[in-house]
Amino acid sequence: MAVGAGLSLVYAFTGWGLACPFRMLTGWSCPFCGGTRMGAALLHGDLLAAWQSNPVLLVAGVLLAVRTIGWVVEWLRHPGRGNRWLPRVVSHYWWVFAVVISVAWVLVRNLV
Repeated sequence: MAVGAGLSLVYAFTGWGLACPFRMLTGWSCPFCGGTRMGAALLHGDLLAAWQSNPVLLVAGVLLAVRTIGWVVEWLRHPGRGNRWLPRVVSHYWWVFAVVISVAWVLVRNLV
């Protein structure tokens, strides 16, 4: 996430970005294509442009931000104790869900 934010900062202020290797090899947009433009649009406060760049990544980023805020709040309230926001192990179902959504997004954005 930090790398994406850094690339978005560079792109927002210089217009320079990195080419997607997946797109260069296949001609298809990957699940992250548009992420740098999305981040730059968010830095400029343009939510509509961010949505148009990559809506799935925008929703995932919002969910991750909410989860991160929850982690921080719980950690500050109960340092050193287990809690509901800081699971010891991330369920493999979340990884399967992320892969299924990513594959579906690649197919939808490239075939529709």
